[in-house]
Amino acid sequence: MEQKLQIVALCGSLRRGSYNRAALVAAGELLPAGVGLEILDLSEVPFFNEDVEAEGIPAPVAVLKDKLRAADAVLLSVPEYNYSLPPVLKNALDWVSRGEDPPLWGKPTAIMSASLSMLGGARVQYHLRQVCTALNMDVLNKPEVFIASARTKFDPEGRLTDRQTRQFIAELLEALLNKVSTTERKQ
Repeated sequence: MEQKLQIVALCGSLRRGSYNRAALVAAGELLPAGVGLEILDLSEVPFFNEDVEAEGIPAPVAVLKDKLRAADAVLLSVPEYNYSLPPVLKNALDWVSRGEDPPLWGKPTAIMSASLSMLGGARVQYHLRQVCTALNMDVLNKPEVFIASARTKFDPEGRLTDRQTRQFIAELLEALLNKVSTTERKQ
């Protein structure tokens, strides 16, 4: 039996009706056979605090690190909060950057964003790329996926209905999977 590739997805929004979560669901639907996508829940990850860390890694953080370490690639979908990163995602990245053997070090990663604005989250992606550089993540530069005017691209149930956006996400996933196979060949 062929081993299944696993992508772990992190959503920068905790909102139930999040367009970014809906974009990740759509990404899971667009993946080829043999590739799985798991959207991790960041709602239980406590705010980073060195005092808490000194007492031991909280269980939700340990699970997050383990799942990221086991993944072949990471997909991030993030809204723009005040031109920058939402705290839930930054906090999760801060936690997993700590300790020996950080799970995102060299990990093939793709970024997309959905926003109500005309820019589609472009500003947050540039800030997120700075953080990813500090974590030594292997982030795709192209293609870029900015889902602008997101409320017009999803139906009331949160399904991505915009054909062009689906194509952009499919191209991003194809590039991410190509990066995974290139990384595996180098090892």
